[in-house]
Amino acid sequence: MGSAAEPRRLRAGAATSNITLPLGAANGGVIARGGLAKHTHDELHVRCLALDDGRTRIAFAICDLRMVGREVVEKVKELVHEATGLPPENLLISATHTHAAPAVIGMHTSDVDHWYRDFVAARIADGVRRAITNLAPARIGWVVGSVPEHVFNRRWFMRDGSIPPDPFGGQTDRVRMNPPRTSEDLVKPAGPFDPELAIVSVQHADGRPLALLANYSLHYIGGYAGGHVSADYFAIFADRIQQLIGADRLAPPFVAMMSNGTSGDINNIDFRKPSQRYQPWTRMREVAYDVADEAFRVYRQIKYRDDAPLAACTTELKLGVRRPDAQRIEWARGILKEDTNPTRLTRPEIYASEALELAKFPEEVPVLLQAFRIGELGIAAVPCEVFAETGLAIKAGSPLRPTFTIELANGYNGYLPTPEQHELGGYETWPARSSYLEVQAERKIRDAALELLKRTMEP
Repeated sequence: MGSAAEPRRLRAGAATSNITLPLGAANGGVIARGGLAKHTHDELHVRCLALDDGRTRIAFAICDLRMVGREVVEKVKELVHEATGLPPENLLISATHTHAAPAVIGMHTSDVDHWYRDFVAARIADGVRRAITNLAPARIGWVVGSVPEHVFNRRWFMRDGSIPPDPFGGQTDRVRMNPPRTSEDLVKPAGPFDPELAIVSVQHADGRPLALLANYSLHYIGGYAGGHVSADYFAIFADRIQQLIGADRLAPPFVAMMSNGTSGDINNIDFRKPSQRYQPWTRMREVAYDVADEAFRVYRQIKYRDDAPLAACTTELKLGVRRPDAQRIEWARGILKEDTNPTRLTRPEIYASEALELAKFPEEVPVLLQAFRIGELGIAAVPCEVFAETGLAIKAGSPLRPTFTIELANGYNGYLPTPEQHELGGYETWPARSSYLEVQAERKIRDAALELLKRTMEP
C-alpha cells in the first residue's frame, strides 16, 4: 500500500503599508461634507495578510479608507498578479469605513482625487507583495467572541407623523435613521444587530505572534476633531490587541487588523439612552479597548493547526440600477436651477445632484463577490454596506463554521437593504450613488455568497 499523502503545511506572511494623505488634500468622510486634511491624528495604513497551504495562496488587504472603488481594486490586483502570480480572485481588498479618511471613489459632492487613487493603489499592492515576501512556516486558529454592548440598529420605527419628509419631498418613510435619542416617538429598531467578534490568529511555527484578523459589525465610531485624518477605532483596536498579546517590536513585525462586518444599519448609539458628551477621540478608544479585551479573552482559547486547507471562489453578478425616471429628473433640474452654494448644499440639492448622476448609470452594473475557506472557517466578501440581518443569514446558511462577512470589499456598490427594508424606506434606501442597486439585489447577493461558500468546499 502507498503511504498517505504528505499534509500541506501552512505558510503565512503579514505587512503594512502607509496610505496617509498629505495635509491639504481632500479628506471626504461624511456625506456631502467635504474638507481638507489639516491635521493627522493617526496615520492610515493598509494591513495585509497572506496565507499559503502549498497549493493555494490567498491574501487580505484591509485599508484605512472610507471606501475603495472597483477601479483601484482592479489596479491593485493587476499589480500584485504581475509581481507575484497571485490570482486576482484570491486577493480581498476592503475598506474599514473610517469617516476621517478619503473615499477612493466618486461619491456625492466630492469626486476622488485621481493622484491619491494612483498612490493608494501602488501602496496597497506594495503591502500585499511584502506580505507574500514574508511567507514563512506558520500555524493558524480561530475563535468567536461577543461584544453586544457596542452595536445597535440605527434604523427605527417611529410614531405616525413623526418622520420628516425624505429629500424628494415624500413622506412614505416608515423608519428613520439615527432618530433623536430618548424621543417619545421611538417605537422599536427596524432590524437586528450582530454581536459576534470573529478572530483569526496566525502564529509563526515556533508560536510567536504573526498576525490577527478580526471582524466586527460596527459601522465606525467617529468623534473626530475637525479637519483631522484618522483610522478610527479600527486602528486603535489593532494597536491595543498587539499590546495585550505581547507582540510589540517583533521581527518581522506583528500585524493586527480589524475588518468591518455587516454594519450597514448598525452604529454605536443606544437611542433609548440620553446622549453623553465625549471629548474628541475618547469614545473610539473606549470601544476599541472593550473589543480588544474580548478579543484577548477568546484569543487565549484558540487551538492552532498548521494544515488548514485554503480555497477561494469568486463570481460577478449583473444587477439592475434604480435609475431616476423622467419625473425625478425634472424635479432635480428644478431644484438645481436655483442659486446653490456648492460648499453648503441642502439635502434636496444633494439628492437632486445624485439623481442626475444616477441618470448617467447603465441599466446594470457588475458586482464582484468572493468567498474564502480556511480550514472549516468561511469568509464572504461583498462590495456593499450590508445590513446586519443579511450577515446573520449568511452565517446561518453557510456550510462552514464559523463564517463571517467582510463588507466594502473589492469595490463599492452602495447600501444593500433587503427588499423588506426597501419597503420601509429611510436614508439607506434613498436613491444616490450610495444606494442604487435594484430592490432584489440583497437576495441575489446573499444567495450567490452562500453558493460561493459551498464551492470552497469542493475538491
